[in-house]
Amino acid sequence: MGPGTSARARAALEHVSAASEGPAVDPDLRITLNFHPDRLARGLPLLEALAQDGVYHSQFVTGTSNGGLTARPGGDRWRWESRIFGGAYDDADAHERPVYGALNFRRQMVGAAPRFGSSHFRLAPETLARATFCYPDSAAEPVHFGVAAGMSLIALAEADERDALDDYIEAQVHGGVDLGRDVEALVLEASYRGTPVEAAARLLPVPVEWHPGHRITVAGLYRHAHYRGREYADLGASIAEDGLVDPRVIGDAARTGRHELQHLKMVWHTLARFGAPDGTACPGAAAGGRTPVVSTPNA
Repeated sequence: MGPGTSARARAALEHVSAASEGPAVDPDLRITLNFHPDRLARGLPLLEALAQDGVYHSQFVTGTSNGGLTARPGGDRWRWESRIFGGAYDDADAHERPVYGALNFRRQMVGAAPRFGSSHFRLAPETLARATFCYPDSAAEPVHFGVAAGMSLIALAEADERDALDDYIEAQVHGGVDLGRDVEALVLEASYRGTPVEAAARLLPVPVEWHPGHRITVAGLYRHAHYRGREYADLGASIAEDGLVDPRVIGDAARTGRHELQHLKMVWHTLARFGAPDGTACPGAAAGGRTPVVSTPNA
């Protein structure tokens, strides 16, 4: 358990542990929290808001998400958590609830669940012991759960044939995520080099690393228009720069206020699915799910 882990968190972990069986998780694996680092929170650039708080908050606290917005009393997220954790958080304060990420069992340089963002925090190994897991995503009403001490979810996911953006093992980290204590590195996508995102990342108490980045041509968007729909290929083409779309381009479009964020999310899904860097899935990667990236400690 982490420092200050609450009685509610302990109850949630015990409830899931009782329903889990299988081999222990390899301690070299890491949980990652994928997100878009160029979005706004409380009217501030997200990374600046994180630097002020020093804590990565759940959707119940922020009211924002790169998935569905159902984190409210009686909402779907509340209902899923009530079922999964045996009611441990039913009347909990928003700050007590778990933070969501995914187990990077495939050791991907872009993080375990790029569906939710181009960049990610890689958590310290100690967080494994206070995490619970499910497959598939909690939104799919899963019946298979696990904890680091024992679970069968990796074999289940490896045998499944879900789309590449949907086959992650969801992780719920209990007891909070303190950036200075619980984060091993912030891994940014290459399109943010030399941008305000990189400058804001230097404000955080964590090392900054990079992965090669996502990019797709307009022709590629249209080639894969069936994936999310022709209208989203058209949207991607309308915001492209020099015939290319990358996460920075999508983020710039999001901040103009001229486009529906849910529509831009569909462009991102197409980019994440078909414009990922070569070697994204790296089963032979080094310990901690790390692939060779440029590591730059903060000054």
